[in-house]
Amino acid sequence: MTAVFIAGSRRLSRLNDDVKRRIDRIIEKRLPILIGDANGADKAVQRYLAEKAYSDVLVHCMARNCRNNLANWPTREVAAPPGARGFAYYSAKDQTMVDGAGYGLMLWDGESKGTLNSVLNMVRQNKPVVVFFAPRRTFRTIRSSKDVAKLLGECDRRSVKRFARELGISELLKNPPAVTFRGSRRTVKS
Repeated sequence: MTAVFIAGSRRLSRLNDDVKRRIDRIIEKRLPILIGDANGADKAVQRYLAEKAYSDVLVHCMARNCRNNLANWPTREVAAPPGARGFAYYSAKDQTMVDGAGYGLMLWDGESKGTLNSVLNMVRQNKPVVVFFAPRRTFRTIRSSKDVAKLLGECDRRSVKRFARELGISELLKNPPAVTFRGSRRTVKS
């Protein structure tokens, strides 16, 4: 059965009812869930899955360092590339989940580089991902680089420039669809 990779921003530590309903549909379909061990969205989703007593969960952790596994689900330890630190260290775990999933559900604050990187990696593998875009409290289905560019059109310019620089997505942003950037400041409500 096709697994679903669920992840999100560390700043998002509570699930709203719409996100819970999406997770409930995954549970109803008895789909395997791949999830990380970070604080924030990962931990909030783990908490919800534990409350639901859902057992088809595989928690991904870095080797010898599982930070959160709230229901003692099976784990998959991922070794980091030699010398990797910070973003490169944890993105190895995220890439393993991208590779093992057929679909994604990402809870994104519009600023987390790691969550956006997972969205991009899903798209690169032609795997659909539903993004809960927390600043607007809306869901977006992302299937292509054009969809990513539209989503980035909802982010502040400073964040988009940082993503272009740090994730190497300048090509994607050179020819985005006609989207107007909506200001440079916003408030994230989660």
